[in-house]
Amino acid sequence: MKLIRTTKTRVLFHLGHWEAHLLLEVLNLYPCLPTAHQKLSKASRRPESDANQQLLDEALAEHRAENKKQLQALLADRRRFAPTETGGRLSLPPAEVEWILQVLNDIRVGSWVRLGSPDPTPTKLNETTAPHYRAMEMAGYFEAQLLEALRGDHET
Repeated sequence: MKLIRTTKTRVLFHLGHWEAHLLLEVLNLYPCLPTAHQKLSKASRRPESDANQQLLDEALAEHRAENKKQLQALLADRRRFAPTETGGRLSLPPAEVEWILQVLNDIRVGSWVRLGSPDPTPTKLNETTAPHYRAMEMAGYFEAQLLEALRGDHET
């Protein structure tokens, strides 16, 4: 993933064939973080806790559904994600770069949770755990590339 140009209104990347394919594959995993993972409070149980937790779960489900729709629209839009002879071109406004970072983080953390929250890596990779480990690592790779692009303060 190579940063081509950054302006105040656009960030343009070139992706090789394998990167474009992997980015699509990883983004299609969204949402990955289990719904029950986000707890409202770790404090003692109160009568209203269950109702409040249900409200949080519903709000998160709505947010994820909206993100999924936006993500599908982005991936279908050839002006923003277009195949090229050498791979693909990703063109995003800076705000969408930050949004994609949030989506990728959901995938990375969700994969880590599905692996049992290992430190630093799963103890045993097998056909069940390997896809989650791959998704976690690839989401992290794309996050790092996007963050590096955002770190640049200059137009190219």
